[in-house]
Amino acid sequence: MQIISTDKAPAAIGPYSQGIIVNNIFYSSGQIPLTPEGVIVSDDVVEQTHQVFRNLQAVLEEAGASFDSVVKATVFISDMNDFGTINEVYGEYFSNHKPARSCVEVARLPKDVKLEIEVIALVK
Repeated sequence: MQIISTDKAPAAIGPYSQGIIVNNIFYSSGQIPLTPEGVIVSDDVVEQTHQVFRNLQAVLEEAGASFDSVVKATVFISDMNDFGTINEVYGEYFSNHKPARSCVEVARLPKDVKLEIEVIALVK
């Protein structure tokens, strides 16, 4: 088991890792729209979604993976009315390669952000 950590994504805000590799599979912790410095990027759902993907890209790269090697994504959103907007941004990062995905509305997310995404990817 290998613990993944990068300063190009926000540090974990609890007793967990940014990600773990086991048997060439990378499991990310959920990424929320914090900058690497730990500041919420904005209240805008589009900007929050792009920040989540910047964070995911950073941890994927640290693990030796990429968006093209993601096999499963789980999207947590605080308001299902934002689904279409989040989906549009999501499609910018997964345009050709479309991993399996779940999307659920939740009552609340850490720091009251609008979304959180976690991924599972194959490591090169």
